[in-house]
Amino acid sequence: MAPKKKEVTRIAKLNLIGGQAKPGPALASVGINMAEFTKSFNDKTKDQNGKVIPVIITAYKDKSFDYVIKTTPVTFLLKDIAKIKSGAKDPKKQTVATISKEQALEIARYKLIDMTAYDEEAALRMIAGSAKQMGIVIEGVSAYKEKKGN
Repeated sequence: MAPKKKEVTRIAKLNLIGGQAKPGPALASVGINMAEFTKSFNDKTKDQNGKVIPVIITAYKDKSFDYVIKTTPVTFLLKDIAKIKSGAKDPKKQTVATISKEQALEIARYKLIDMTAYDEEAALRMIAGSAKQMGIVIEGVSAYKEKKGN
């Protein structure tokens, strides 16, 4: 006989700080054992201490939960590599930083598991698009695919 399926009460998407999650209003609204979650989450993310970590929490009717840890958002990675606090206020007119193609590829490889890109080049173009919207230039990379022919 197949195991009985748990009834889902809530699915929450939160951005928490790796290794530093604390019980609070965001977690309270999910309806899970906050102490148990924060201990487990902090143990799993202690190597990413201080980074923003997206997490998807599935809460069940019996107060149990599951969660999936995602990779750090591209904007945080770009700001970290470019050593800036925020993107440009007007990215069409202002460039706040320049990063190398190798640095952008490093981000693309890291994010590839969470992206819809089918290869590194497509992921790199997605990273370039985010960078462009932040006023960050990636040397030798366009956010748009080069058109061939006419």
